[in-house]
Amino acid sequence: MRRQWWTATASVLAGALLLAGCGADPRGDESGKPVVLTTFTVLADIAQNVAGDDLEVESITKVGAEIHGYEPTPRDIAKASRADLVVDNGLGLELWFEQFMESVDAPHVVVSEGVDVLDITGDADAGKPNPHAWMSPVNVQIYVDNLVTAFSELDPEHAEDYAARGQEYSAQLQDVQDDLVAELETLPEAHRALVTCEGAFSYFARDAGLTEHYIWPVNAEQQATPKQIASVIDVVGAREIPAVFCESTVSDKPMQQVVEATGADFGGTLYVDSLSGPDGPVPTYLDLLRHDADTIVGALAGDPA
Repeated sequence: MRRQWWTATASVLAGALLLAGCGADPRGDESGKPVVLTTFTVLADIAQNVAGDDLEVESITKVGAEIHGYEPTPRDIAKASRADLVVDNGLGLELWFEQFMESVDAPHVVVSEGVDVLDITGDADAGKPNPHAWMSPVNVQIYVDNLVTAFSELDPEHAEDYAARGQEYSAQLQDVQDDLVAELETLPEAHRALVTCEGAFSYFARDAGLTEHYIWPVNAEQQATPKQIASVIDVVGAREIPAVFCESTVSDKPMQQVVEATGADFGGTLYVDSLSGPDGPVPTYLDLLRHDADTIVGALAGDPA
């Protein structure tokens, strides 16, 4: 389906590239700074913390977008044609990215390089890499190292600045990780279980000492089968898990069926694939981590959001 979409719009994309090459700068950026284009808002914020004021960082997708099945627009292609560097997560997250880059003449860096990869363990995607590596503050310290290297190669004049900002940001990430582990250790061991709509928290759960359960492993066009929902109902009921959760970019209706069947609390909405707007609950990646950690700990302790 996606290949058909790309074929059908090839002439439009080519036109966008032509316009980008001979028209006004679509970014409206007159600073002269190198431009870094990331695939989604979480990566943009991580990159911005390393880039500081030395680079112009933008995201292809907007706040609230579902990254797995995103379909790039001609404007995205035009924007990318002006980028000096394109940053993607890798691990199969951006299903559209390979074809996207076929239309873009820009170098790119895969920030998940070097991460200890976990495999998806359920359904048709079993055995494939779980792409949600950024949900571990430990992993994102590797992302930061990769960004420092890429930015230093792109802009050697500010290499020391990128290294210093990367070190400072990594320290903040470790603080979040340490706080999360300390808070979870206050919970009864039986309650240290994370039940979500999507299996997006494997890395988070591993590093925090949580067991993980979910309705579907990776967001897809068709999800939440009766069998998947029944399986989670069985786990929540048997283990008497006190609260369950769902992510902000998908419907929580399947998880509400689990709530009705088990009597567990709906613990709240978690953020994974997208930040919120500036006035929302997770305007930055560090805010996302803290929000999710506080929501999970509070609900499992008996105080759902």
